[in-house]
Order: sequence, then structure tokens, then C-alpha cells
Amino acid sequence: MDNNTENVSPAEIAAKVALETLFQTLEAKKNFIFEAGAGAGKTFSLLEALKFLIDKDARAFLRDHKKIACITFTNIAKEQIDKRTDKHPIVHSDTIHGFCWSMINSFQNEIRKLLPTIGDWEDRITEFFNAALTSESGDDNAEFNTFEVLGKKPVIYELGYASIEDDSITLHHDDVVNLMVALLDNEKFRNLLISKYPVIFIDEYQDTFAPFAAKLLQYFVTPETGPLIGFFGDHWQKIYGKGCGKIDNEKLIVIPKNANFRSVPNVVNILNHMRPGLLQDVKDITSQGFAAVYHTNAWSGARRTGSHWAGDLPSQNAHEYLNYLRQILEQSEWDFAPEKTKILMLTHNVLAEEQGYRQLADIFTHNDSFIKKEDKYIEFFVDFIEPICEAYEGKRYGEMFAIIGNSKYGISAHSDKILWQEVMTELIAIRNSGTIGEVLSFLYGVGKLKISNAVDQLEKMYNSYVSEPNVDEPSKITRIRKLKALPYTEIISFTKFITAHTPFATKHSVKGDQFENVLVVVGRGWNQYNFDQMLAWFNDGVPPGKIETFERSRNLFYVACSRPMKRLGILFTQQLSESSLAILNTWFGNGNVIALDRVIPTLN
Repeated sequence: MDNNTENVSPAEIAAKVALETLFQTLEAKKNFIFEAGAGAGKTFSLLEALKFLIDKDARAFLRDHKKIACITFTNIAKEQIDKRTDKHPIVHSDTIHGFCWSMINSFQNEIRKLLPTIGDWEDRITEFFNAALTSESGDDNAEFNTFEVLGKKPVIYELGYASIEDDSITLHHDDVVNLMVALLDNEKFRNLLISKYPVIFIDEYQDTFAPFAAKLLQYFVTPETGPLIGFFGDHWQKIYGKGCGKIDNEKLIVIPKNANFRSVPNVVNILNHMRPGLLQDVKDITSQGFAAVYHTNAWSGARRTGSHWAGDLPSQNAHEYLNYLRQILEQSEWDFAPEKTKILMLTHNVLAEEQGYRQLADIFTHNDSFIKKEDKYIEFFVDFIEPICEAYEGKRYGEMFAIIGNSKYGISAHSDKILWQEVMTELIAIRNSGTIGEVLSFLYGVGKLKISNAVDQLEKMYNSYVSEPNVDEPSKITRIRKLKALPYTEIISFTKFITAHTPFATKHSVKGDQFENVLVVVGRGWNQYNFDQMLAWFNDGVPPGKIETFERSRNLFYVACSRPMKRLGILFTQQLSESSLAILNTWFGNGNVIALDRVIPTLN
């Protein structure tokens, strides 16, 4: 290393050490994990690794028709890598779904054999068989044979909506990765992968589908056979449920990058207190910044109860505290213009109030069930109806019919075009003025947009209880009744939120981003997260069997706290224990953990 470091920042020195170790590891053809904390510049290091291999191996790879596979988590990351490598012919950059499909799409027979073993495809195949049988012969006693049903229909993957049609089978996004995992058990398939890709880089490895990562370890890393595999990421930033998280394997060389090029020292010091196992050096040791915690423990009113709400402020009070804190921070030179400040909501309490789907949130006892689209009505509207309406309003008609996914609903004559215009115009109007139930009734009545099987079954069950009003109804029926009575605009607002078309954000829409100022609002309402409990466990130790629960909240909190460049503010609307306050005082310093007023002053 060059010893002349007089004008080199601490972060640059740490980054250079990590990069030199990475190059040595690539030269030795050893599998590795490149662990880069928030703000470390992980993508820069990945690109430098690609450039190193391009310089070293491009001629041989081109001659032998081989490539480096760079598997990314998002299309944005893929596009960035393509741009920064000038789409070099030996680099195949793609999302995990795109990469997996490129590998499996020629194995059509094997895919058709595997389909009944993954997801809900067995039910989907049975339904298609029964529907075809009824329409053709009316004989519901014919013998069912999966392979005859699938026949030699081509399996395709386009927009990720699963279906079986008369002339094709379309895969869901999850199906593609599940099929890749299954095919990796096939030696012939593994040999094909090895022959095409001597090097595989996994970007954001912590969010990689866990069974896929496990197969790579099983067949390539542990036996040290096959391609050179490099995992780039940070297991503390694993916030997606299906990700593999931390990878422990003695055959992997761990390369830490102890740098932070994003945040001021005030913020980085907090991250280092939080995570002493990956200490970071800053870029500018003289830069000024701000970091403080505000809590509402002094509030004397009744707090919310219930397993997932206990200890939080009522919605309106939480909303008032947020506005009050904004006024305080604005007096301290915070600029809350959207281009300057991001408000991150680690609470469903204030978030639903701000975003216009408060009534929708109140229906669900466990809020994650609809945030994750586990509720079948929510899934149907958010993943099917809303994308169709958005495509129609944007005049992207090809995309609209691709989502609809059935050629018999397409346009073959001018009269079809007129009919579709009438249908969509009326649907848009009902969405904006009607209830969820009225939208469903319209969809059933018009018959042009297929109701999902799951929703159709729930509707039949619901209608059976509606016809017998004196029968005690289960909670599921009560929830459906309440849901159908809500304004459909709550679905529209909710869809905009989870697709990040709002000034607020939560976990999924900000990972990887950075903002000048960040205000984090922390509370309850998510059944998977309890931040007071997490902080207390930082101070007191994690109880046996609770490490996964701890890491889930810890990682999300770390991701939120590591977004700002200059200013970090955290507002806790949930009551904090003495143990939690103790750890926050250790991290932020006693003068920077501030109790807000017991009674909020009248807002201007």
C-alpha cells in the first residue's frame, strides 16, 4: 500500500485495504464474502472487482464463450452495473429472476415435471383441468393426469403473473427461483451453469432467496468445486423475509470494508456503538452534523393496548407529536422540503394516518398480513387490478393486456376496443367514488377481468353467511364485511404507498438510498417488530431462542439510522423502558436523548 496518506481520509484508507484484499482473493480464485456496512460503497467495490476480472480474463472468456454472472436484487442495480461496465460482453448482469430464467428456460420438459411440486401449482393445474373438462364434455368423472393437462404447452415468464392458458403456461416471479433451486439438484444442469459462468457475484447477498443461497453453498462453496462465488452485501441490512441473511461457511474468506462515505461523524459514531463488529471510518472528520432521539414517555394519557399496539400513542396523538417535533427541528435549521428530508415510518400508527388508509389498517389485527399482501383481497387489488388501471391511465395498453394475461380478452376488432374503453372508464370511476364491495360487484358483473381463485372462494364463503344473517359469523367473515364497506380509495392510497409513490417511506422503499436529513418515526403496529424490546435486548442480552426476533427489528432500525448524510432525528411514539433509554443514552449521548413535553403546545 502507498504510505503517503497525508491527504487521504480515514474512509479512503480503509476502502483501499478492503479493495486490495478483494483483488488478492480474486487472484487466488477463492470464494468470499465482501461485508460492507451502510454507506461503505459496496457497489463501487463490486464494480472494481468486475473491472479487475475484465482486465485479467476478458480475452480468455471471450474465446471460450464464458461470462461473469452478476446477480442483482433490483433492475435499478442491474442498470447501474451495465452502465458502469459499458455492458462489457463478458459480464452478464441481471436480477435473480432474470438470471434464473436465462438458465432454466431451455429445460421445458423438466419445468413441466417440477411445476406440480412448487407453490400452489397443483391446485392451479387441477382447476384448469376441471374447467376444460366442464366446457368440453361436461364429464366431471374423467381421470386427471397432470402431464396430459400441461402437455407440451410452452412455459413462459414475462410480467410475473402465474396462469395456465390453452396455449401457454406463465410463471410467477417466485416460481422461477423455486424452479432454479430444484434444477440445481440436477448434475447436468449444474455442469451447464459451471461451463457458462466461471465466476458468479451475488449483489445484496443477504436478501438472496435462502434456498438458492443454500444450494450455492452446498454444491459449489463447501466442496470448492464449480465457479468462483463472491457474496457482496451486509447481513445487518437483511430486511426481506425470504432473504438468507448472514452466511457462515468456513470455506468463505470474509473481507470487511471498514469505511463510511455517506454520513457525518455524529451519525457514524452511533452506528459504530450499535455495531462494534464492523467499525467504520468516516470521510471527513471535521464535518458537522446532528443526531438526537426524542421520546414521548412524559405523555400522561392512555396508551394503546393489544399485543401489537401495546405502549403506543393513539393515532391522533402520535400525529400531533410528529407535527410538534417538525416545528422544533425546523427552528434548528432542518429543511423539510422533500428533496432535503425523508421521513421514515417504522410504525403503522402514524403512517396509515398520513397516507390515507387509516380505515384499512384498522380492520387488520396483524398489520403485516396486509402490508405483506397475505390477505387475498389486498393481493388481488394491489397486484392485479391497480396495475391494470395504472397501465390503462398511462395508455400502456400492451402492458395492460399482458397483466390481464388471457388472449380471449384482447382486442381483435374495433368493437372490442370500444367495449374495453367503456369497461375501464366505468372501473376508474367506481374506484374513485365507490366502495371495495362495489368494485368487486362491477368486476363480477362485467366479466372482462378474472377474479382470482382465492378471492372467488372467499366471496362464495362470505355470500353463504350473508344469506343466513342469524348465523354467528367467524372473524374472517366480519373482516370481509368491513373491508367491502370501505372506500376503494383506501386501496389506491395503500397501493401508492407500498410502491413508494408517496413523500413518506418505510423499510422496503429506502434500503440503499441516502438523504441529507432523515427523521425516523418509531412505534408499534407491525406484528414482526418491537423496537423497545429490541433496544432493551441490546442492553440486557438477547433471550434464548429470540435471536431471529431481535435481528429482524435490529436490522430495520440500523437501515433507517444509516440513511442520513447530515442530520438524524428519531421520534419514539411507543413508551420506552429504562433499559431502552440506557442504551440510547450510550449511543447518542445523554444530552441527545430528549423527552418531549407532557402536553403538546397548541399547534399553529
